[in-house]
Amino acid sequence: MAEHGGEANSTGNVRRSRLYDYADVAVPDWRPETTGDPDHRRREFAVLLGEFRRTAVLVPVDEDEALLAADFGGVRWFCAFSDEHALARFALARGEGGREWAYQRWLGARLLDAAVPAVGVPCGVALDCADGEGGVLFPPVRGIVPDAVAVDVNGDGGTGDER
Repeated sequence: MAEHGGEANSTGNVRRSRLYDYADVAVPDWRPETTGDPDHRRREFAVLLGEFRRTAVLVPVDEDEALLAADFGGVRWFCAFSDEHALARFALARGEGGREWAYQRWLGARLLDAAVPAVGVPCGVALDCADGEGGVLFPPVRGIVPDAVAVDVNGDGGTGDER
């Protein structure tokens, strides 16, 4: 592959990042089955959370090896990606597809159980955040992050149960 995006003899000298080779303009086809039953949706999310915890994801890092994070709604969110295609869509959405993106592979459980508590402020993980409905948020609540750093929204850990 030539750095300018075409063959070595190409007359077009438009440079592009190697991320363009990964970018897939189609958003992933994954959509959870929608149902009005909250118990069913909780079970689906529990399955998704378990899969995330067992899976290695890509986390972009800066020149100091700090994990890419964004603050939104009083929560810091680590940006994680399921694969290079998802990272490329994110880079292109930010208008930064022309630069190289360094990243580390982190097990989802390690992000939630080690990286999140180390931040010192409410922190969660945004998986594939450039994919719209295909993305997933793992907020800093009990059952997702360690209880010691979970944001206890209603004094009930988000369960709806009275204490």
